[in-house]
Amino acid sequence: MQLDAATVIGSSGVALLLLAFLLQLLRFVSAEGAAYAALNLGGAGLACYCSYLIDFKPFVVLEGTWAVVAAVALARALRAGQGRKPNVSAS
Repeated sequence: MQLDAATVIGSSGVALLLLAFLLQLLRFVSAEGAAYAALNLGGAGLACYCSYLIDFKPFVVLEGTWAVVAAVALARALRAGQGRKPNVSAS
């Protein structure tokens, strides 16, 4: 069995999207957290690029939109995390 680049890239992207979904369902990551958004951004970005490589425009639009939304969510999650101070108790 021979795998082309588009198949490897697309499979990796879908794997990241499914991993994000599974981790969120099992409550290992929050849907509002940076890890979830980063996995979605990476997965959607790879899936979008694969769709571009195979010239399937509907999924380029779908995955590209998903990647943009995930990038905005990641930026918000990171910005929200920067406003928190470490929980350090005085001894």
